[in-house]
Amino acid sequence: MSLMSLTAVELGKKIKTGEVSVREAAKASLAAIAAREEAVHSFVTVVPEEAVLARAVEVQRLIDEGALTGPLAGVPVAIKDNMCTRGLLTTCSSRILGNFVPPYTAEAVLNLEKAGAVIVGKANMDEFAMGSTTETSWFGVTRNPWNTEHVPGGSSGGSCAAVAAEECSYALGSDTGGSIRQPSSFCGVTGIKPTYGTVSRYGLIAYGSSLDQIGPIAKDVTDCAAILEAIASHDAKDSTSVKREDYDFTAALVDDVKGMKIGIPRDYFGKGLDGEVKDAILRAAAVLEEKGAVLEEFDLSLVEYAIPAYYVIASAEASSNLARFDGVKYAYRSEEFEGLHQMYKKTRSEGFGEEVKRRIMLGSFVLSSGYYDAYYLKALRTKALIKQAFDKAFARYDLILGPAAPTTAPRLGESLSDPIKMYLGDIYTISVNLAGLPGISVPCGTDSKGLPIGMQLIGDCFQEKKLFRAAYAYEQTRAYEHCPLAKKGVSEDE
Repeated sequence: MSLMSLTAVELGKKIKTGEVSVREAAKASLAAIAAREEAVHSFVTVVPEEAVLARAVEVQRLIDEGALTGPLAGVPVAIKDNMCTRGLLTTCSSRILGNFVPPYTAEAVLNLEKAGAVIVGKANMDEFAMGSTTETSWFGVTRNPWNTEHVPGGSSGGSCAAVAAEECSYALGSDTGGSIRQPSSFCGVTGIKPTYGTVSRYGLIAYGSSLDQIGPIAKDVTDCAAILEAIASHDAKDSTSVKREDYDFTAALVDDVKGMKIGIPRDYFGKGLDGEVKDAILRAAAVLEEKGAVLEEFDLSLVEYAIPAYYVIASAEASSNLARFDGVKYAYRSEEFEGLHQMYKKTRSEGFGEEVKRRIMLGSFVLSSGYYDAYYLKALRTKALIKQAFDKAFARYDLILGPAAPTTAPRLGESLSDPIKMYLGDIYTISVNLAGLPGISVPCGTDSKGLPIGMQLIGDCFQEKKLFRAAYAYEQTRAYEHCPLAKKGVSEDE
């Protein structure tokens, strides 16, 4: 078995006991990237081998000295390319940041490095995290390792594809409206979006500041709990960072859901949901019921308003956040222009892709005089009502269960031709971000085409432990399914 076939925690144990060296783990990851990257294209940047192995030697020394004792020490990781990494290209998969090398590192990545992680590369993504397929990247599309004719989802598609293709042991992604959970569902891996404020956003290049949250992507629930423990922290540099009393997420990994009340929204199982996805989710729900959970259908309401509210708010915030990319201080600048005003226009016209421009224009429109009240303030009020609907639900239930996406992964090219259809693909994930809630996607089967299906569990604010408990209990009933591409052997000499 390849070292990359192991979970991150399993590999970490082997490294800790001396059965495997950090260098061997790093070389196994680089070999897998060399063998599979042409087919999948998970990465924008792969860290040079000499730098990876130098880091491996350093981490091995710290492990041997007893300075690093955590479960992730020495384990290879991919970082989504919207998180700043000092001295390493950070592009947001955009032409406008195509040459940007940050002078500092994101807090979540720093926390991973303190835990002994070995970064092997920066994962591809939808440009500035705007998209649901990882097809809007300036550096080319990422393909789904389960079937390379299909998308991996987005915007964290590169991170999820890298984990599914077993090019690394785990990855970090960011979730603005489902960007961890939806591609995790499409790629047959596990991903969690934590409660807003749990993981510092310092060094995360902003898309929608009130919605963005960094989270882990891995093969199983145990890995996700261990990774979240490593990256979660209060950070004075992030004004939205929350100081939590309890970060011991792995304590929730118990196979026991007896008496847990789980609500199933009728709104999530109506028109638009693929039949095979629906059946797989309901089978997974039945498994939890057999284990002692109490399941009940209910009306969540306001679901149909989530997508318009989200795209108004997210686009407004994107319009503001992306104003800083103007060619003046850093990154891409148009080569031919006359005067400052034309430099702005040409730099932004040439530097941003079509989807990013669409959202900047929408955001600028809803923030403009005469439309601010009609659209932006109305969206904010709708956001508050959605949060109230979830509060009402969590007064009755411990968790909410539903699909992570209405279908399995579409074929390449299908979604970009119809942006509205692509936006509707986020219908089950967006509300979680609007309400600042935690949500996890766990593999629960495949469809008739062999493409993965993910079950989503949603918890109340700061109730990640309930999510981990239920997801772990379900996971004990099925083995992790390796994708066809990952089952092919890789030689370290490749």
